[in-house]
Amino acid sequence: MTGAGQGVGAQIARNLANCGAAVVVNDFYGERAKAVAVELTSAGATAVDVASDVSDYNDVQRMFTTAEEHFGHVDILVNNAGNAGPSESIVETVPFWETSPGDWDRWMKVNYYGVLNSTRLALPGMVERRFGRIITIVSDAGRVGEPNFVVYSGAKAGAMGLTRSVAKAVGRYQITANSIALATIETPTTAPVIQNEAVRKEMLKHYTIRRLGQPADAAGLALFLASDAASWITGQTYPVNGGYSFSL
Repeated sequence: MTGAGQGVGAQIARNLANCGAAVVVNDFYGERAKAVAVELTSAGATAVDVASDVSDYNDVQRMFTTAEEHFGHVDILVNNAGNAGPSESIVETVPFWETSPGDWDRWMKVNYYGVLNSTRLALPGMVERRFGRIITIVSDAGRVGEPNFVVYSGAKAGAMGLTRSVAKAVGRYQITANSIALATIETPTTAPVIQNEAVRKEMLKHYTIRRLGQPADAAGLALFLASDAASWITGQTYPVNGGYSFSL
């Protein structure tokens, strides 16, 4: 699974490992991936770490080769890598109309092309075996739009659309593809923003459940969608957002 070195990704990796899955822990930062893999193996699980950049198709191909060398094949793909890739910033600091194409790349490459790359490389084996689960972690920004996250919102909306299209394309092979749309989750990436008490207080006004999310809030749904219990669920986007927005 991608972006599993901390936060939501690390918690999904733990949940899957606790249920017996062999986990490929990917992160852009090798030390993060290694730390989570060591944690899992120390607890008796099976895991391997792979540092790679999901926006680089060849690097993702190397990740899948490593997975196949260790475990034979990939049954479950969790596309979790997101935000601005290597950057710790999650905020677009200038209005969209003052940006240029060079400003967009860091958002599009990870949040859209990262999903495209990993999904493309996972599907041939899943189609051959007539089984697979694809779970893509997106954002409520892609569902409702956010004025300070214009390109990010577009990239996440694109990832949702990609997931729905893939679901239609491969459902005949007993492969499911779903998305989980998150609102603000307390992770190391969001910490610089939400540690500001005034900002945090203002944010909480928009949540029906007056708290921010925790990685476990998203990880439980991901585990369900990866399970046999969800074998007839596909092409859906499920908000996990404390009531930030509602879905019909």
